[in-house]
Amino acid sequence: MGDVLAYEAELLGLVKEYLDFAGFQETVKVLKKECKTKGKPLPKAADVSSEDSLSLTTLAFEDGDQKVFFQLWEEHILSSVHDSDPVAQNLEFYLHIYFATFLLKQEMGNPDKTELEERFSYFKAYLETKGAALSQTTEFLPFYALPFVPNPMVHPSFKELFQDSWTLDLRTRLEKFLSLTLKARQTPRLLTIFLAKREHRYVTNLKLFHKLQMDYYNLLGVTAELVDSLAATVTGKMITPEYLQSVCACLFSNHLKRSVAHNIDFTRPGTASTLLRASLATMKVQDVPLLPSLDYEKLKKDLITGSDRLKALLLQALRWRLTTSYPGEQRDTIMQAYISNDLLDCHSNCQRSVLQLLYSKSEVVRQYMARLINAFASLIEGRAYLSQNPTLLQMLEDRLKAEDKDSLTWENVLGALQKFSLRRTLQSAMIKDGLIFWLVDVLIDPDCLSEYNLEYCAALLMNLCLRSAGKKICASIPNHMLRVLSSLLDHENPKVQSYVNGALYSILAIPSVREEAKEMGMEEILRCFIKERNEEMVRQMEFVIKQLNSEPFNDNIVSDDDDEEEYEEEDSNILEPDLDKDEVLVPQLGELSGEKLLTTEYLGIMTHTPKTKKKQFAGVHQSMDEPLQRPVTPGYHRTAYLM
Repeated sequence: MGDVLAYEAELLGLVKEYLDFAGFQETVKVLKKECKTKGKPLPKAADVSSEDSLSLTTLAFEDGDQKVFFQLWEEHILSSVHDSDPVAQNLEFYLHIYFATFLLKQEMGNPDKTELEERFSYFKAYLETKGAALSQTTEFLPFYALPFVPNPMVHPSFKELFQDSWTLDLRTRLEKFLSLTLKARQTPRLLTIFLAKREHRYVTNLKLFHKLQMDYYNLLGVTAELVDSLAATVTGKMITPEYLQSVCACLFSNHLKRSVAHNIDFTRPGTASTLLRASLATMKVQDVPLLPSLDYEKLKKDLITGSDRLKALLLQALRWRLTTSYPGEQRDTIMQAYISNDLLDCHSNCQRSVLQLLYSKSEVVRQYMARLINAFASLIEGRAYLSQNPTLLQMLEDRLKAEDKDSLTWENVLGALQKFSLRRTLQSAMIKDGLIFWLVDVLIDPDCLSEYNLEYCAALLMNLCLRSAGKKICASIPNHMLRVLSSLLDHENPKVQSYVNGALYSILAIPSVREEAKEMGMEEILRCFIKERNEEMVRQMEFVIKQLNSEPFNDNIVSDDDDEEEYEEEDSNILEPDLDKDEVLVPQLGELSGEKLLTTEYLGIMTHTPKTKKKQFAGVHQSMDEPLQRPVTPGYHRTAYLM
């Protein structure tokens, strides 16, 4: 009870904040009256609205009014963000520099000395207190000497501070930060807590769904193994009890392996099949209903002409319809409907097409467009559909080079391009566009990339290096290429290691690259890392060393342009959970979203045309004990390790 009383004021504040937001003014009056009668503390609402705070803070910045600005900053900004937020910390540091040097810029080097000393004293106090946390950062270290320089305007280290471009850039950053921070404060905290809980429940259910999906693929893989074994018995090949035990171990989940797989007497006829039938009897096969058809003409019209918020909500709902569908007929039917109605305008030559949302001024719209394209690219039919647009690849490459590397837009564009690299025609185009050069430059600093981005960059680079045209590109920058790849050999992620091994094995087929590798001691580097690797990685690295020491031959690379037009892609048909992670778009109170938005506003005539899949399952064609020599995508590669 004591804990409840300690937080009572805050809880009452949450309730009042939500009632104000929802417009229950009479209820708010009753709440205030009851709180006063019972002597309950009720936090006072802020006197200044978010809009007023934004305008007042911006005005104080323009006027150089240091005291007013930082008073508003402390009251209305820092209370909304964590003290450890790096974006807020960095911006605050530069704002202190701006106000400390404000008079020097305004008075053309002849400011009032008393006021100037007061400003620099304020700056010194900040450096010794809150600003001290950034003293170890290379970016900010030079500015700790600023208060002690007699004339900063002529000092080479500080000349940039007095340029108009520096001030304009700082103002733009400030306005963007204020807009995002104050906008976030408009949503009641009670609603934010509820939505966060709902998001957590959704992610939990999504993980459970993907686990069931993996079990389904595992069951198909075991079935394929058993069919092959049955076919082998026709030729007289015996099946050992140990083999049956290994198959059974793959069939059951980890927590059942000891109690089931290892307790079956495989020498007695019928025991394994009896247990298998008993286990499968608990699995109820249910018919999965087809989702309602949609009015795609109206959908596409609103995606092009609607407000940015409506566009983002529609893109989110269309992606969710795909990612939350059941594998098989339901998912195939959804994808077929998207393709047959040309949802993304891949067959359109109009300037105003859905794909142009990749260039939207709204970051949220760009992000949700990239997410949807990434979802399409995760499926074989979707990749085939997207590849029919001659400009989409160039659009994605443009966004990859324009977006911030730590944004979800960049991550999803990268994911889509990596999945595109499973198709030979798109591989060739990416190699021609010089994407290998760009990837190598990005991978110079892997610590700046998230785990997802590093995996997909490494996998995309490997896929492009498998082609003869890609090897020629690598042969033009052998030293740079080998140094970047060797720096990734010690990465703790086994998938990244595998992609690096695959890329090395591929480019070391070129004699000139082998010679460069020998000069830089590549074999010693590989043997150094072998000591710390597991058995599979050791075998892969031994293959790479063998390639490094292979006999020299003609440096002319045999072209693979006349090979089969496409690789087998049936083993890369997985919608990864990352497609739906960290949703930034949260529906407001009473706002339609997801499937409810689609079926309420865009319900169409039933036009389902289910399509039978050509191939239900394909095993892993490449042994994990040697470098990868077929194009892969991390989403499926992850499944391959589980299999």
